[in-house]
Amino acid sequence: MPRFTSLLALLSIGALAGAASVPEDCPPTGVSVIAHSGDPVGKEQVHEGINILADSFGRAGYLTVAPDLFNGTPAPGDINGRPDFNVTKFLDDHRPEVTDPIIETAIDFLRTKLGVKKVVATGYCFGGRYTFRFLAEGKGVDVGFAAHPSLLEDAEISALNGPASIAAADADDMTPPARRSQIEALLLETGFPYSLALYGGTQHGFGVRANVSDPKQKFGKEEAFFQAIRWFNAWA
Repeated sequence: MPRFTSLLALLSIGALAGAASVPEDCPPTGVSVIAHSGDPVGKEQVHEGINILADSFGRAGYLTVAPDLFNGTPAPGDINGRPDFNVTKFLDDHRPEVTDPIIETAIDFLRTKLGVKKVVATGYCFGGRYTFRFLAEGKGVDVGFAAHPSLLEDAEISALNGPASIAAADADDMTPPARRSQIEALLLETGFPYSLALYGGTQHGFGVRANVSDPKQKFGKEEAFFQAIRWFNAWA
C-alpha cells in the first residue's frame, strides 16, 4: 500500500474556487491549479499554500482557478497517525471516475465562461496525476506541469498529447529513482516536449509547502514554481 503523508482538500467551497484576477492585456491563457499536497501540519496551512500558488500564477499573468478535487471531503491532516482511517476506501471514493468530472467543470469554466483560448494545468501530489490525465487528446489541457505526482500510471503518461514538465524530489518515497527513470523514458517515447527536474534536499510535497528556513527546500519550492511558469510561457 502506498504511504501518504496526508490527503487534504484544496478548498471546500465547491467545485471551483480561487479565481485570481489578471490585467486586461494579459494573454488569454488559463491555468487550472489541480494541486494537492502537504505534511501533517494542519489543513489550514495547506490551503494557504494553495491560495498562495493560485495568487502567484495570477500575478504571472494566468487567470487561475483551483478546483477542490475532494469535493469538500478531505482526509485527516495526518492519515498515518489515524489507524481508523481507511486509505483504500478514501482513494476509491476519489478515484478518477469521481475526480475527472470536477476538473472537467473547471476546464469548461475557463473556456466557456472566462473565454480563455488555452488551458494549462499544474498539479501537485494527488493532483499531479490529473495533469497527465487531462493532457490526453480531447481532454482540454494544452500544456501541463506536475510536482511530485503520485499514483501516476504508465498509460496516463503514454497518452499525453502535449508538453509536460515534472518537478521531482530526490527524497520522495512515492517516486523513487527507478520510477523516475521509468517516467522519463515514457515521456521520451511520447515525442512531445518534456522536462524532468530533480531538486536535491527536498521531500514529497515540497512544491506546495516546504521548510523555507532550509535553503535547499526554499530553493526547490521557489524554483519549481518558476519551472512551471517558464514551461507555460514557452509552450502555451
